Amino acid sequence: MAVPYTALDQGRSAFTERRWSDALECLVSADKQGGLPPQDLELLASVSMLLGRNSQGLDYLGRAHDEYLTVGDADGGARCAAWLVMFLMDAGERALGSGWLARGRHLVEGLEGMNAGEGYLLIPAALGTLRSGDPQASHALFSRALQIGEALEDTDLKAMARLGVGTSRMALGHPEEGLRHLDEVMVSVTAGEVSPIPTGIIYCAVLGSCRLAQDVGRAQEWTSALERWCGERPDMVMFGAQCQAYRAELLILHGAWDQALEVAKSAEGRIRKGDPDATFGAWYQEAEVFRLRGRSEEAGRAYKVAAGTGFEPEPGVALLQLQEGKAAEAQARIRRAVAGADPANKRRLLPAVVEIELAAGDAAAARTAVEQLTQGLHAGSPPLELASAAQAEAAILLAEGEPAAALSTARRAWRLWYTLEAPFNAARSRVLAARACAALGDPDSAAMEFEAALEVFADLGAAPAVAQVQVLSRAGSGDDSLLTTRELEVLGLISSGQSNKSIARQLFLSEKTVARHVSNILAKLGVPSRAAATSYAFGHHLIP
Repeated sequence: MAVPYTALDQGRSAFTERRWSDALECLVSADKQGGLPPQDLELLASVSMLLGRNSQGLDYLGRAHDEYLTVGDADGGARCAAWLVMFLMDAGERALGSGWLARGRHLVEGLEGMNAGEGYLLIPAALGTLRSGDPQASHALFSRALQIGEALEDTDLKAMARLGVGTSRMALGHPEEGLRHLDEVMVSVTAGEVSPIPTGIIYCAVLGSCRLAQDVGRAQEWTSALERWCGERPDMVMFGAQCQAYRAELLILHGAWDQALEVAKSAEGRIRKGDPDATFGAWYQEAEVFRLRGRSEEAGRAYKVAAGTGFEPEPGVALLQLQEGKAAEAQARIRRAVAGADPANKRRLLPAVVEIELAAGDAAAARTAVEQLTQGLHAGSPPLELASAAQAEAAILLAEGEPAAALSTARRAWRLWYTLEAPFNAARSRVLAARACAALGDPDSAAMEFEAALEVFADLGAAPAVAQVQVLSRAGSGDDSLLTTRELEVLGLISSGQSNKSIARQLFLSEKTVARHVSNILAKLGVPSRAAATSYAFGHHLIP
């Protein structure tokens, strides 16, 4: 007689097949029918977390801990305690997390020899040490956890511990070594050797480390892998928002700002469904798009939400202050951020330090930041780091009165940004090149560089950058608008009150092309409407 296929069997099978909603339904049903053994309660806790039911997941994890102790498995109980600590600390419930950490430690104290529970408990302890600013002590704890994981052949523990080793090495200022550890972790993750929750944690942490190391190539590779992993689990809530937040950051770099805004808002929607870990990233990236487009009030509100997570939204807020003309406040803020940053985060802040210090008039401080930014770079360094360093170097050379060297360096920065398909930053390098050309007495080349940069900024809707170029270009050319011949022609027709459809018919263009010309004209003139553009045109004698 065949053994009936029970709800528990169905739940285990659904979990293996990544059908999280089915797994939850079946495991809950099995639990109601007669309770679950501790390992299946752990499974149920994982499914609940993956579906964004965090409170429910914590309850099941607590029950699993109790059941392990009931059957005399202190090691399993300590492992559950360790996961509870990690989840509670992440949710900001530090006192409760600390209590579970103490309970877990008491459990492993009574065990003889090496045990997995001890290794798992080292992970939250090491994370707390890392977050408190002691990467050296954190590295020692992660290394001990890795030693235990390798000795016991515990795949999840090994992966989490090696992730910590790599992250702590990066925090200690050894990015290449740290990334090698992370690449090794990702081999086991992509091979499907690691459980779902550690897998998601590792994906997101590795992407965060790639961001700190400014390694765009790795970030793109692992973001695509994370998207595939999330896509294969369509009902999963946990980790989906982190995936979207990282995508938004890459989209901003590549100039797809409208799409980045949509993706960031999508991440915020997932956060509301139970994925709080991505709150900072989603709101910070949304704020970045608003800042770059000159929507200061919206940027400020989004940065404020990001700051509510406990992470400092820098350098975004400092750059927003600079954009608003508050150079002294921006300088004080970025200096405070750098003073409290670990080596990896400090490198990420340095390009903004250079920009802000120069705007505040402290060229010596900017030069110091450039030297820190370029220290240790070589031909094999991540292109993003090389591009950022070259751009910063060009800016300081201009400030120091070395336009020829600045021009060469700005053009090198432009080539690097162009290779990275980063249009906004590439255009900023062209602005530096234009300023250098003007200082070298070559106004025609300066005008060409300014116009090329202006076209990119206008296409992106980067109003503050457009305004800056207008100010810089007027100083050398006396041209108030830098409008192209076609744009002046369109402006004349706008000023006569004609619609886009009428203009398109007269100039033998598509309405879409006319709409783009109109958008560029408004951005270049720094005005909000067609009526304002008409007023500006007559006031500045741009049309007869």
